[in-house]
Amino acid sequence: MGKILDAIREPADLRKLTPEELSDLALEIRALILETVAKNGGHLASNLGAVELTLALHLAFDAPRDKIVWDVGHQCYTHKILTGRKDRFAGLRRCGGLLGFPCREESEYDAYNTGHASTALSAALGMAVARDKRGEKHHVVAVVGDGSLTGGVALEALNQIGHLRERLIIVLNFNEMSISINVGAWSKYFSYLVSGQRYIRMKDQAKSILKRVPLGGAMIKGGRAMEELVKKTLFPGLVFKELGIRYIGPVHGHNAQSLVEAFETAKTYDGPVLIQCVTQKGKGYPPARMHPEKFHGAGPFQVSTGEPLQREWGPSYSSLFGDALIRIAKKDDKVLAITAAMGEGTGLREFSEKLPDRFFDVGIAEQHAVTFASGLALAGFKPVVAIYSTFLQRAYDQLYHDVCLMDLPVLFVLDRAGVVPDDGPTHQGVNDIAYMRHMPNMIVMAPKDENELQHMLWSGLHYGHPASVRFPKAKGLGVPLDGELRVLPLGMSELVRDGRDLLFAVGHMVGPALEAARELEKDGISLAVVNARFVKPLDRDMILDPRGGHRRRRRRECRARAPRPRGPVRPPVPVARRAGRGLPAGQVRGDPGRARPRRPRTRPADPGVLSEALGLRRR
Repeated sequence: MGKILDAIREPADLRKLTPEELSDLALEIRALILETVAKNGGHLASNLGAVELTLALHLAFDAPRDKIVWDVGHQCYTHKILTGRKDRFAGLRRCGGLLGFPCREESEYDAYNTGHASTALSAALGMAVARDKRGEKHHVVAVVGDGSLTGGVALEALNQIGHLRERLIIVLNFNEMSISINVGAWSKYFSYLVSGQRYIRMKDQAKSILKRVPLGGAMIKGGRAMEELVKKTLFPGLVFKELGIRYIGPVHGHNAQSLVEAFETAKTYDGPVLIQCVTQKGKGYPPARMHPEKFHGAGPFQVSTGEPLQREWGPSYSSLFGDALIRIAKKDDKVLAITAAMGEGTGLREFSEKLPDRFFDVGIAEQHAVTFASGLALAGFKPVVAIYSTFLQRAYDQLYHDVCLMDLPVLFVLDRAGVVPDDGPTHQGVNDIAYMRHMPNMIVMAPKDENELQHMLWSGLHYGHPASVRFPKAKGLGVPLDGELRVLPLGMSELVRDGRDLLFAVGHMVGPALEAARELEKDGISLAVVNARFVKPLDRDMILDPRGGHRRRRRRECRARAPRPRGPVRPPVPVARRAGRGLPAGQVRGDPGRARPRRPRTRPADPGVLSEALGLRRR
């Protein structure tokens, strides 16, 4: 840990530092973040880009009295280091350690729990209104990335911020990225505002030269006044002005002194003000600077090269989904792919490159993505909406009202379904089974492996109803892929292991269920394992009569696959001549004196027996 950083116990200690010491402190903080994330994994690129911005916030504002609300919150590592959690930073994203996002239970400096995008403006406005109603005077600051302003919640908040005109400071961290590169009209507008990094570099160079000449200070002040006049007259911050929000910027996001000056100016305004700060994701670490999307949420890696510390062999479910969808889309030109700022994370980047006219990234706008897909489905297209499980829950009403009630054939692909390590409670994909099952007309599927995944995608596009496929954040199992895609019988499960008692498993849990069955077999417990395949509709035959349902199904499958007979078909044998008719129960023709014992029907497993066998405590 660096010498300057050793002396920082709280944000007030920053005010004792010179500008040169602040620059050195920024380097030390970047080194600590890089070292920790390389060991533990985490959000690297966004945090490297927000170091000076965070230093300036704590220099200009008096937290925790002043409230700083982070949007998403994945860029809060410097904030945690400066607010008394430096000594615990080595435990970032570890059990019992610091969360990777702001957490009110963790520190009084964390004003609001976050993890999902576009929430900070609404929350900060609520805090500002509450402050004024209580007659208090502190500042409320919302730190928002330009990617978050593509979300509908943020735009709704801007609308009311301009209407209420409460004293509120919005810090817009402009880095042209969310998880993937930002898209849409807002992104183009913000790029137009800053006119790239060249404008800021030219301004800083001019200031540096003027400081060395006589009357340079006065010329800088005059130039600043002229710059503001030109921007107000010609340069578009006009959208915010028309909304009733004062605009300041663009400001160099890696110059702490310039940022502090802008924040101090904003504090003097009696109304909402937006400060646009231009930063670079991954600043100070070349691999993250060149590939910010790969270091958005990185696992442990080698600092010297940026390569993963432990390379896991085999493609992920996300990439396998992307490959399968390309294959499907080449067979069916009605298939379209939609995502919400997650093209890289959901495995659709290659799809976007090979089939750009059939790929739509709507930005951080899950609600719009779902309703947009409903319009495409009404027109006869086959939209595939790929979104992380934890983020699709933001579009609950659109799922119900805009897709399921109309029974529209939209296929939802839920990545990161189930428990997601490291990212805390906001990113767990544990709710989708519950909220998808009760949607009318919705089909819910979960593949046991990557081969079944491709068949489920193909099936979901052919059922003619809303359908969803969920899979975890994990590598595929390495099973071979069938060359021919087929439609799975709707609601039909698969018996993958025979036995006396029965265990149903869903999706990625089929593998662990088979392992458990093998272990229980050593203790004399015979356990059949069923790959449920469908969470909705459930396989009633298999659940109510496992062995009989399986036999009937096998007969149906055999008949379906049997070739049509050639030549005359033999007539059915009369009932009276069928073997075994009229004999006592348990006897068969050809062995009249010997009874065949009936095999007992399979019964559901006693949960107590299974719990004890698996080492679980009964309640």
